Amino acid sequence: MELIDQFMSFGLTRQESNIYLTLQVNGELTGYEVAKLTGISRSNTYNALAGLVDKGAAYVMEGNVTKYTAVAFEEFSSNAIHKLTTIRDRIISNLPERKKETGGYITIKGEEHIINKLRNLLSETESRIYISVSSDILDIIRPDVQRLIVEKKKVVVLTDSPKGLEGAIIYIKEQVNHQIRLIVDSCKVLTGEITDKDFSTCLYSRNQNLVDVFKEMLQNEITLLQLKEKEPDR
Repeated sequence: MELIDQFMSFGLTRQESNIYLTLQVNGELTGYEVAKLTGISRSNTYNALAGLVDKGAAYVMEGNVTKYTAVAFEEFSSNAIHKLTTIRDRIISNLPERKKETGGYITIKGEEHIINKLRNLLSETESRIYISVSSDILDIIRPDVQRLIVEKKKVVVLTDSPKGLEGAIIYIKEQVNHQIRLIVDSCKVLTGEITDKDFSTCLYSRNQNLVDVFKEMLQNEITLLQLKEKEPDR
């Protein structure tokens, strides 16, 4: 179940996530009732309930019979995010300075990691980007690209459907497929394709020779698209 997997992103185990959802749907329950509804053994149920209470995802209701109730997800998730943000800030302030990147080649695998890298590169942009992507990928990163436009940074986009990117320099490209081509500030390049969730691959590098090669490739492609636009309809 997708919800169970999403709960796990907030630090819950699969059993804890299952029980949290059960409490959310059914309200106040005893440990016995939870075990009966979920099919989880009573010992594992009580361990998971203790884990939920410890993680701030459930409350204990004392009475003649001990019952458990789910903490509202808005409250639980806000608390978890606040805790992570506090820890993150503390780590950043105490972390040794990162060694400067070399001009090596880094392979990034998996759709989620590629999109994250794409977004991070966009957020690091100081002056300009050149990007060639399909409209479905562009839809995912559209807010990031729009932010660059608002910040008056040069944005050049090659895509098959550029809706909602007023202020960018747009070139309509009929076939982009699932390829990604990104050049940031003439010093970083990300190239590859997203074909499926797990086996997509991209190459990231700050190697200036590679950056220059891709700049030339994109410029040649832009020149061809400009010439095509000027051709009379046949």
